[in-house]
Amino acid sequence: MKTAVSTSITRRSVVAGLTVAPMALAAADSTSAQANQTTPENSLYERLGGVFAIAAVVDHFSDAIVKNPIVGQTSENPQLREWHTKNLGRLPGLKFMRTLWVCDVSGGPFKFTATKPGTTPLGLEEAHRDLRISPAEFDEVAAELGRTLDFAKVPKPEKAEVLAAFAAHKDEVTAGYVKQG
Repeated sequence: MKTAVSTSITRRSVVAGLTVAPMALAAADSTSAQANQTTPENSLYERLGGVFAIAAVVDHFSDAIVKNPIVGQTSENPQLREWHTKNLGRLPGLKFMRTLWVCDVSGGPFKFTATKPGTTPLGLEEAHRDLRISPAEFDEVAAELGRTLDFAKVPKPEKAEVLAAFAAHKDEVTAGYVKQG
């Protein structure tokens, strides 16, 4: 059985590398190690306020998506329209999974595991494939996320990090889109 190995660089691996490398260099030069010691920056998870604050943002965001005219209940995309009208009983579970995802990618202690494993570690392409989300629809969801972060008064640096983490998965989420021609 062949196993796919991801060689992609994630934001978390880059951040981890950036935090480990300076510490290794400082330890190598013991005379300057004490002078160079600094308190590490809090993770994005911590700066967002932890699981409860993240869950509140996800709750608001998820409800806003349902009502959004481009990607929600009145979407021109039949798959999105159907999901947001006939599958709302699944919304609490989706909110839970979204909260886990944000906690995980922001450096928190909770780990997201895809319900439909795919070729990427997070399996986002398989979770979204049947929805046939276009790049423009993805961008509207990102805009809705931005509006939610503003509503929650998330500071600009953290907002930018959240949106960048979200945007990094655009290709996965839109993998099922087939341009109508």
